[in-house]
Amino acid sequence: MRQGRTRRTTWVSALCALVVAGTGLTGCSSEDPDAGTNGVGKLPADKIQATTRTAAESAQAVRLAGTVVAGGSTYKLDMRLKSDGGTGSVSAQGATFQLLRVGEELFLMADAEFWHDGHDDGDTAAADKLDGKYVKVPKGDPSYKRFSGFTDKDVLFDSLLTLHGTLATDGRHEESGVRTIRITGDKGAGGTLDVSLEGKPYPLRLVRAGGAGTLTFSDWGKDFPLEQPAKDKTVDYGQQLPTS
Repeated sequence: MRQGRTRRTTWVSALCALVVAGTGLTGCSSEDPDAGTNGVGKLPADKIQATTRTAAESAQAVRLAGTVVAGGSTYKLDMRLKSDGGTGSVSAQGATFQLLRVGEELFLMADAEFWHDGHDDGDTAAADKLDGKYVKVPKGDPSYKRFSGFTDKDVLFDSLLTLHGTLATDGRHEESGVRTIRITGDKGAGGTLDVSLEGKPYPLRLVRAGGAGTLTFSDWGKDFPLEQPAKDKTVDYGQQLPTS
């Protein structure tokens, strides 16, 4: 009986090799591609998108990095986010600044050159005093809504984690050593999203539709300190930021 099984196994292997050689296929295996995964690879694309969004929204924390093109400007982000705030850097139009939001209080820190922009020589002394300081952004200032959006996990996910057009799956891939399932909108024209097949089905990489940027997501669920800056490092202008 054992000899019969051995002969049968040898015959199947030889047949497989013959088929591969004749068709140009890369292999012959009955192994389940979803073995050892979280199972989302078996779902249709719309279910994968809904599942990964639920996982992302329920996560305690995340790090988001990459580029976003919006309103004719390109923003480079490296932010750590959680439900009650966020911290990190934003670069746009040649300037880089740090953002920190704790609850509803938002702070911006930049170098003197950032605050010099648009000022005449009489304002340089005031701008120099802001170098390396956290400037509190008042809620009534137009900048508050725009800047706070970069620190708000829910706002960013609402605007980013959506593919456009007809959804479809696009095979298994890998992101930073983690196996993923990729879903696309309109065959990629509406964006692509790589979703982890290991552990929770978190989104790991997003390519936005229309060349509107590429973002990676990491450090899911990893907490980080979020504290207001020291008073001697903070400047509060009251109702309006300096013009810049």
